[in-house]
Amino acid sequence: MALTHLLILALIQGITEFLPISSSGHLILLPQLTALTDQGQALDVAVHVGTLGAVILFFWTDVRGVAAGLGRLVQGRLDTQGAFWALCLLVATVPVVLLGLALKLTGFGDLLRSTAVIGWTMLIFGILLYWADQTGPVVKQTSNWTLKDAVIMGLWQALALIPGTSRSGIVITAGRQLGYDRESAARLAMLMSIPTILASGTLLSVEVAQEANTALFRDAAIAAVFAFLAALAALKLMFALLKSVSFTPYVIYRVLLGVILLVIAYT
Repeated sequence: MALTHLLILALIQGITEFLPISSSGHLILLPQLTALTDQGQALDVAVHVGTLGAVILFFWTDVRGVAAGLGRLVQGRLDTQGAFWALCLLVATVPVVLLGLALKLTGFGDLLRSTAVIGWTMLIFGILLYWADQTGPVVKQTSNWTLKDAVIMGLWQALALIPGTSRSGIVITAGRQLGYDRESAARLAMLMSIPTILASGTLLSVEVAQEANTALFRDAAIAAVFAFLAALAALKLMFALLKSVSFTPYVIYRVLLGVILLVIAYT
């Protein structure tokens, strides 16, 4: 695959994976609205690995605590914050895994990959994010995360399997309505992305394992590196902006893109 195509793919995935504007929606639109060919599942896995590396590095302190806590959780011990967060992350991941398997086994997920669906989800969930951000109370931080909130946020996260919804966006929406401040809602959304990306990446890896060849490995490595760098930059930018800016700029982008896509879909 051409280096330019790999760069575009990696930048789209890296930038949109953690911003509340939907990476899956943008990746689906790329071949639909341009002359570029579909990148295929192997490269999807590669760019997801890149973004996974970025979020682990960015939240390394939290990730290290959760990893240590996971070992204690396996031993039946829930005596540290890391162990409790590990439990919350596992519980929050269950709904998206179960719904993802259901969509894949039924083939219904393929029916959702259309310009019209992405247009509507961009618009509807963008407005929902604005409403939650403007009306949600600010009474909680990440240290206040509860198992109940993890279940609720996990159920909302499952909606992100509809292209255009945005996994980070819908979890942030849920977090703001539950009373978490903007930075805490975004932080929890990013941490919840780790087991979710691991689960989806593992599933895709199994499917593309037989396709492996030297050229594909080379393209995958290049795409992963670019996606890692783009995702790391996007994370730094978003958390820097959250100190002084709301989620409104992302909402404006979503609404404008949604309207454009709907015009394209219905004309």
